[in-house]
Amino acid sequence: MELRVMAVSGSPVKKGNVDAYMNHLRAESEKAGALFDAVKLAELDIRDCVHCNFCLRRQEPGRYCSLRDDAQPVFEKLDAADVVILSSPVYFMRTSGLMASFIDRMRVFVFGNLVGGKLKNKIGLSAAVAWARHGGLETTHLSHIYAFLTLEMIPVSVHHCVSPLGASAVASKDGTGLFDKEVRLGVEQDAAGLHAASAMIGRALELAAIVKRGAAAR
Repeated sequence: MELRVMAVSGSPVKKGNVDAYMNHLRAESEKAGALFDAVKLAELDIRDCVHCNFCLRRQEPGRYCSLRDDAQPVFEKLDAADVVILSSPVYFMRTSGLMASFIDRMRVFVFGNLVGGKLKNKIGLSAAVAWARHGGLETTHLSHIYAFLTLEMIPVSVHHCVSPLGASAVASKDGTGLFDKEVRLGVEQDAAGLHAASAMIGRALELAAIVKRGAAAR
């Protein structure tokens, strides 16, 4: 059974810790035989939602939103995915502004006359990278999980991880919050964080397969 994973990064940093964490999620996905695609919001022109309600009645193929920017291809990738990953650095104990703005734009999948409800029953995985172990990981996950629930998606949870709310990693050594100029990608040294990513994506693919088999049997 072919499964598709679509990851969205809310980090503005090139080749930083969020990218490194996404690379681990990619490797684990591909090892399990899934197709993996990803976009970085910082590399795209995606504007804020203006709440014009275009999406309620005027959607058509190739245009889910009134705003003409880079969001449409991302919408279509989400539509085709079985697993959606929202991955963000922790900023001020919450998800990044880039991610928050994009989540607002996902409104097209709530009320849209063409694609409203199209993310229902897809699997949602939250991924977050904080500087310190208790520096906002769970509040960042909750931002993503609230979006998944609003879209009637199925959030992933694994008990034996840093947090059951999502894939959680830290960029400082052992999550202490102390700076070490010799360490560029601290997530690569965070064994607990890497375990969490592996466990969470494994569970996400398991759930996606269950949902897909169930849909095929109906």
